[in-house]
Amino acid sequence: MATAVVSRPEWLTARLSLLAKEKELSKARDAVAAARRTLPMVEVTKPYTLHTLSGAPASLPDLFAGRRQLIVYHYMFNPAQEAGCSSCSVVADNIGHLAHLNSRDTTLVLVSRAPGEKIAAFKERMGWTVPWFSSFETEFNYDFDVSLDDDVKPLSYNYMSEEATKERLGTGQDLPGVSVFLMRDGKVFHTYSGYGRQVEMLVGTYHYLDLTPLGRQEEGMEMGINGFTWHDKYENA
Repeated sequence: MATAVVSRPEWLTARLSLLAKEKELSKARDAVAAARRTLPMVEVTKPYTLHTLSGAPASLPDLFAGRRQLIVYHYMFNPAQEAGCSSCSVVADNIGHLAHLNSRDTTLVLVSRAPGEKIAAFKERMGWTVPWFSSFETEFNYDFDVSLDDDVKPLSYNYMSEEATKERLGTGQDLPGVSVFLMRDGKVFHTYSGYGRQVEMLVGTYHYLDLTPLGRQEEGMEMGINGFTWHDKYENA
């Protein structure tokens, strides 16, 4: 960071120059969002049986909760873990009141491979209310390329080739992602999945930090979001 101290008129000149760039970015972001909406879609015909945290079975159509659109955040929490991923917890902490999404005919849920009882205990610890489902012992995570195991299916993450995925990430791990589905005429369609830095659009904390002189303060971090932790673990919170 190198912020010069200038007069108010000099600051205003610099601010107007930045404003022009911000407007360009807004238009580019709108164009990308429009292109995302026009992506073709694929019907999901495999019958997945997920479970609520109380153990009740839930099909993929059930996750829509009667709405036309479904957003699934693939939360990293595998069956061997006792707590969910600290980075994914930052994403979950940034989920606002769901009434606003619901008013636009859209449901948002979390899905993890951990069994429901583990998720329920961790969810209570974090104080979250967002709906959360277990995909334990299903192929759901693997089919949407957020669980990598070459004994289950060929590896691919963020649309990389099998060779590139294996070289960069290896096998036997869960990774973050977001998938979007549409319900039409009683059928479920997969419209979008994003991975890696595409998940950043869900993290409001980043957008606030991007307004500040110090920015995200991620220098030296392999993945910036790894610099955060669970919200009940900060010593000086």
